[in-house]
Amino acid sequence: MYQFSRAIYRDLSPLILEERLAFQRESNRELVLRACETTMERMVTDRRYFANPARSLFEDIRIYFSLSSQLRVYMVIKHHVDLALAFLERLPEESVYVNGMPRRCQAMTRKSKPCQRQPLPRSDYCPSHQHLVERLEELEELEGIPLAA
Repeated sequence: MYQFSRAIYRDLSPLILEERLAFQRESNRELVLRACETTMERMVTDRRYFANPARSLFEDIRIYFSLSSQLRVYMVIKHHVDLALAFLERLPEESVYVNGMPRRCQAMTRKSKPCQRQPLPRSDYCPSHQHLVERLEELEELEGIPLAA
């Protein structure tokens, strides 16, 4: 995913404004790069609850660009995010994420801590929390709106 975040940054880097706010420690370029990397990381680890990563990234970094270049900024972001999503869809289901971190169940325990068990293949939940998968599918059928992307 490193390649996707760097591709966004490379395409947007000539458009980044140089002046920064007085209280801002990092340069605008550093902040844009960090936002791109954070978005790609979240796309890998939390796709279900990250419905529109292109819009989210654009909202995070648009203040670092002139008003006249914002349409181009959004189009660049949208293009690269769509490529990254297509790449993630083609990957086989494995026990680790693309970045090497082990997959974890998406449920919370009774003590309000994240479940540490590994989810079943083709699922976001471990065997103890499979009842949550059925619940999501029922809600999708009732509302006619897919919750999982």
